[in-house]
Amino acid sequence: MNEAMLGDAMTRLRRAHGQLGGVIAMIEAGEDCAKVLTQLAAVSKALDRAGFRIVASGLRHCQQAQARGEQAPMTTEELEKLFLSLA
Repeated sequence: MNEAMLGDAMTRLRRAHGQLGGVIAMIEAGEDCAKVLTQLAAVSKALDRAGFRIVASGLRHCQQAQARGEQAPMTTEELEKLFLSLA
């Protein structure tokens, strides 16, 4: 797996990383609970979307390998298991 293959998943992960740092800073500063939870929900959603993007990239990679007559690095069952682990 490499950064080029993952597309915007890396961008999403970097954004979530920054947002999480902001959440931690908000907690340390004693911010309002509702504001903290709103930001935490945004981090969670960003991580979920990045995870789905990574699974989609894996699926595309496996399909391309099969189209070239190569053995896919993961089976459909393995990809499905990864997808369901995000749900």
